[in-house]
Amino acid sequence: MLALESVSKTFSSGRQRTIVARDLSFAFPQGQAMALLGRNGAGKSSLLQLLSGTLRPDRGRVLRHGSVSWPVGFQGSFHPDLTGAENTRFVARLYGIDTTDLADYVSDFADLGGHFHQPVRVYSAGMKARLAFAISTGIPFDTYLIDEVTSVGDGAFRSRSENVLRARLSRSSAIVVSHSMDLLARLCTSGAVLENGRIFFYAKVARAIEHHEHRMQGRYPPWLV
Repeated sequence: MLALESVSKTFSSGRQRTIVARDLSFAFPQGQAMALLGRNGAGKSSLLQLLSGTLRPDRGRVLRHGSVSWPVGFQGSFHPDLTGAENTRFVARLYGIDTTDLADYVSDFADLGGHFHQPVRVYSAGMKARLAFAISTGIPFDTYLIDEVTSVGDGAFRSRSENVLRARLSRSSAIVVSHSMDLLARLCTSGAVLENGRIFFYAKVARAIEHHEHRMQGRYPPWLV
């Protein structure tokens, strides 16, 4: 189970104030992938960080039962002076995964060639993203937090990324953030729209997409008017 209990989180920068969660209580659906939609700046990525534990709420609690991933594709924890292989083995030890198995999987999936054994500081942004995605999906979690990862790499890599996500989601829950409505429609069962610190949940992802598209046009969906 993954749930928010009376959670509030606000960011302030100068005159700009972003409300990610406003006394929010919500239990995320289990055993399925849920799309998380909202305009740019609504706080979707911040909400994933709250769920993963890398960001603390101002008030309230995040309840986690079972293993929850960090936001899939997150690159901020790599040590720049370690190689891709060394970073991979370090993560494997943290999560109690066989280091050789994970390194073999990441080496094959990320397709970095000899760069896998070079320091991460020499990697391009795309190479770091591929390494991060491969490490993230190489570890079995009960719930995956996925943030705009299938936009990385060329068409072949994006296709492989979506296929591996489908395989993981066949036995795990997920919360998926993406600007691709087609991808969300393919991967997700349900959906939710994050707006002004509130969550509007829909059992069918198509309804959540419809809500989001109305808001992107500056209108509320007719059922909320």
